[in-house]
Amino acid sequence: MKVNTAEIVISAVGPKQYPEGNLPEIALAGRSNVGKSSFINKMIHRKNLARTSSKPGKTQTLNFYILNESFYFVDVPGYGFAKVSKTEREAWGKMIEQYLVERDQLKAVVQLVDLRHAPSKDDVLMYDWLKYHELPVIVVATKSDKIPKGKWDKHKKVVKETLNMDKSDKIVLFSSETGHGKDEAWGVLNSYLTK
Repeated sequence: MKVNTAEIVISAVGPKQYPEGNLPEIALAGRSNVGKSSFINKMIHRKNLARTSSKPGKTQTLNFYILNESFYFVDVPGYGFAKVSKTEREAWGKMIEQYLVERDQLKAVVQLVDLRHAPSKDDVLMYDWLKYHELPVIVVATKSDKIPKGKWDKHKKVVKETLNMDKSDKIVLFSSETGHGKDEAWGVLNSYLTK
């Protein structure tokens, strides 16, 4: 897919701020340091529409990016790393949960994991939670450029087994450095955007 226009519409903290209308949405979830912003920027061919930060846990709102005036990427706060108070974390948890469960425009969730390591407890919890709520999940394993190509299958197997992935769920190996997996990711996303 060629993204001709991309802009951030709103950083929302609750349903009243979500964009109106029925454009499809794809949510992006993952640990705070997994590279969600880099994934967004690579997918839309922009250097810094989504702000990357060396301090994980920067995203504390639901960031709605409209692409080609026809659908949204929704960046949800990262889990499992951000240095915030328990109360704040619980508030985010409720906000994310409410969005994921109640938003009719949501077509699928991209769960990003780091290909270099087995998915964390938080990753497993997130995947199980998404499956429990019957949300379509696409697993994107980032930082594939950091691993020799010959070991990709081994690492992919670890991700699938640790998450106990459903056979019908897709896994895409991705690198925001080289762009590997970008076309494949768009191919998978398109199948949900056009449903």
